[in-house]
Amino acid sequence: MKHVRGSTALLSAATLVLTSCGGGGGSPTPSPSPTPTPAPTAGASYTPPAQVALTSVEVGRVVAQAVAQADAVSRPATIAVVDRVGNVLAVFRMNGAPALSAIPEAPNGANADIQGLDVPSEAAAIAKAITGAYLSSGGNAFSTRTASMIVQEHFPPAPSTAGLESGPLFGVQFSQLPCSDLAERLAAGSIGPKRSPLGLSADPGGFPLYKNGVLVGGVGAIADGSYGFDANVLDVENDADEMIALAGTVGFEAPASIRAERIFVDGTSLRYSDAAYASLASVAGASFAAADARGDLVPVTGYYPSAALFAGTAYGSEASGVRASTAAEFSNRDAFVLSNGAGTPRYPIRAGTDAGDVAQPLTQAEAQAILEEAFKIMTRARAQIRQPLDSRAQVSISLVDTRGQVLGIVRSPDAPVFGIDVSLQKARTANFMSGPTAAAQLAGGGGEVPQFLANMRAFLGPNALTGTHAFADRSGGNLSRPYFPDGELGRPNGPLSRPIAQFNPFSTGLQSALVLGDLGQHLAFVTGASATDTPQRCTDLPDAAPGQKRLANGLQIFPGSVPVYRGNQLVGGLGVSGDGIDQDDMISFLGLHNAGTRLGGFGNAPVAMRADQIVVALGGGQTVRLRYISCPFAPFLDTADQNVCQGL
Repeated sequence: MKHVRGSTALLSAATLVLTSCGGGGGSPTPSPSPTPTPAPTAGASYTPPAQVALTSVEVGRVVAQAVAQADAVSRPATIAVVDRVGNVLAVFRMNGAPALSAIPEAPNGANADIQGLDVPSEAAAIAKAITGAYLSSGGNAFSTRTASMIVQEHFPPAPSTAGLESGPLFGVQFSQLPCSDLAERLAAGSIGPKRSPLGLSADPGGFPLYKNGVLVGGVGAIADGSYGFDANVLDVENDADEMIALAGTVGFEAPASIRAERIFVDGTSLRYSDAAYASLASVAGASFAAADARGDLVPVTGYYPSAALFAGTAYGSEASGVRASTAAEFSNRDAFVLSNGAGTPRYPIRAGTDAGDVAQPLTQAEAQAILEEAFKIMTRARAQIRQPLDSRAQVSISLVDTRGQVLGIVRSPDAPVFGIDVSLQKARTANFMSGPTAAAQLAGGGGEVPQFLANMRAFLGPNALTGTHAFADRSGGNLSRPYFPDGELGRPNGPLSRPIAQFNPFSTGLQSALVLGDLGQHLAFVTGASATDTPQRCTDLPDAAPGQKRLANGLQIFPGSVPVYRGNQLVGGLGVSGDGIDQDDMISFLGLHNAGTRLGGFGNAPVAMRADQIVVALGGGQTVRLRYISCPFAPFLDTADQNVCQGL
């Protein structure tokens, strides 16, 4: 059942922003299935997706079909369409559609962050469309209902599953943030990946769009005035948002063989849609000319400049900002990089910038070796979230120095786009949590942020977050769950989390508190209540160096990163995102280990410093260790090796 807030009163948009500081049936037409991963030839492990894009006429068709469905069920909607890198191609508001959408209140009514507030429906529709596009690829098609399933306090979310661990991507909703220094803005033209006004969405009603089996974008719709999530995957909802958005995908359906219900996590099939194509109205002949009489294309400040239908930009082209690397940019010819649209990589591999903070920063050769070795592990790894079975993993890989400055980002050709921003969040989070300045940084934060430091000191002792221990994202994630240990009912919350009575996916704890001011300032800008957008950096924590933030695109709290050490000294962080969380852990951990073996002088944290050496007393004589990393049991396609991370 979709979670909605108890109060139906709507705040004005200006009040909102100024006070802030849910298995669909078969496709009606055949969809091509993905081909198996090709055998490596001439050194290539991957086939890049074809460079195709939505035309403006096709964008109009998506909108028209969604409008026709909304008409059929008498639910006026706001509809958004984006391309694969997040460029907004249309935002259409039907006459009578709710102007604002309500975010659920906290379970106990004690709201924090953006709980219980209302957001512009245009922002909600854009976030849903971006989520459908960013979480998907040529090997997996995920919707916002899929996202809802994997970000809650228990997985799968249902009354009968209380007591199980949290979702595998718990916290991913606070990525692609409007304050991110990685996410591009409207002024960058068609360069992506673009930001989302609300991060990733867990509200059913967002789907990916495909042309001939190639991912080209996403569509999002909101008609019910509630920007919530599905708290129970055991029932089948009759969700207006989902039906309207699904109608938009007719003719642009995800291949049935890669939809979320074909993807299993810990033995559980994910969810794609509670709406079935067979239950939709006849929308295939809908025209935008007819839909135009039912509402208007509406500009959205910061996202959609004018009332026109735009064509998408082909992912993989220079204009998209994500393209194949050149031989001079990266040694592996499979690698993709981020580009500025004029041929120059945005994040070329370079040496550390933190010579004033560490005795021996990472060199350019070391940074290159770390990224190369992590990329090699990825090409050998069996994917978890891709079809067909035994596909290769596809991820994004980011490396930072101790100031959080990017030393390089590389990715495979068809990795989900969300992983670019998330891999950087993970790298920065592992570095931040492991560093000697973390406690001082949190003490200097605004709002509730210092209270989370106090919680950590009460939980782990007065030296918490002073560089005594190395924290991977799996470790910090343990401390960021509303039950500690994760999922165990009746336990108190982790020190970086909200208590369960105040928790929902829109308010996770330190992660969300760090960006509350940025979100409020941005929504004020979107609605016109303020002429000033949030700066292109997240958090109000003190600078690591003038103009540099260690968490400049936010904190991330699900696994897939390790800190980088030279002996006992922290020198950076390595983050991976785009496949299963154990695969992400393994690629970062083994990639760093192999690079250190190759060049010598750096590597993973000394065993004695790792967070899994921390033992937490639970009371009653019980104790539990934090986790560091978790690698798949038999992860490789080219060998039968098992326990590949053991003893390293």
